[in-house]
Amino acid sequence: MERRQLNLPKNITLAKFAGFCYGVKRAVETAKKLKAENPEKEVCVLGELIHNTNVIHELESLGIKTINEIPEKGEGICVIRSHGESPEVIEKIKQAGFEVVDLTCPDVKKVQQKAIELAKEDYFLVIVGKSEHPEVVAIRANAQLWSDKVIVASSVEQLIPYQDKIKNHKRTGIVVQTTQRIETLNPIVQYLTSISKEVHIANTICASTAMRQKEAKELARTSDLVIVAGSKKSANTTHLAEILKDITKTIHIENDAELDNYKELIESANNISITAGASTPQNVIEKVLEKIKNY
Repeated sequence: MERRQLNLPKNITLAKFAGFCYGVKRAVETAKKLKAENPEKEVCVLGELIHNTNVIHELESLGIKTINEIPEKGEGICVIRSHGESPEVIEKIKQAGFEVVDLTCPDVKKVQQKAIELAKEDYFLVIVGKSEHPEVVAIRANAQLWSDKVIVASSVEQLIPYQDKIKNHKRTGIVVQTTQRIETLNPIVQYLTSISKEVHIANTICASTAMRQKEAKELARTSDLVIVAGSKKSANTTHLAEILKDITKTIHIENDAELDNYKELIESANNISITAGASTPQNVIEKVLEKIKNY
């Protein structure tokens, strides 16, 4: 594995897969381009484009507003964020008078399409993920257009109430929130395989998430401390920190200012690795590096 060694007083390694993934980069750059090319038009995003406060503030400074509800009457361009939306919500946006630009991450789109496919084919559909996460809300809404046999679970315990229904159905389908942990998926697959007549598993954890987690685990095994930078609201960032805490000392910060809370821990560590979530901008990562250099 390639390690980017930095010329700093400590042995500090920056993960190769740290910061914006393709889907997030595409969403942010396209939103900025839309406003630059349409300065006279209102440009808004339904919900946060990505889970990062710094990026949201930057977009607002450019005139790209975040709205949390669809107004009765709207104008200009409304962006569908990287997490996706249900067809019903997209139709409501159009009915309100907005021009819709869909910036759903291509990997999330694939999960939606797979969920629809399994629902159409009469699978009892299990979506592995956090039920309140916007990506999962959109996946479920898309599947429920075709079937009422759709549930969300992030643990085996959450599946127990549906055990009889799953057993009595001829086959079970599984899709996964793109930023989920493989450690969450595996026991669910094992349980469903034990009670289902037939199981179709679509491991839809995105490649970027899988590579980021794999690399971070390898770095953690040779580090006294791992610093994970990114929003506490970001699923892939919090999952990353959860995984690494089982391997070595790990701190999850949103920005460089929070490093002051861990000054003694940082100063006592000789081998430090730094990684970041898929929605963490490069300038945040660079500030974290600069601050650690001062320690």
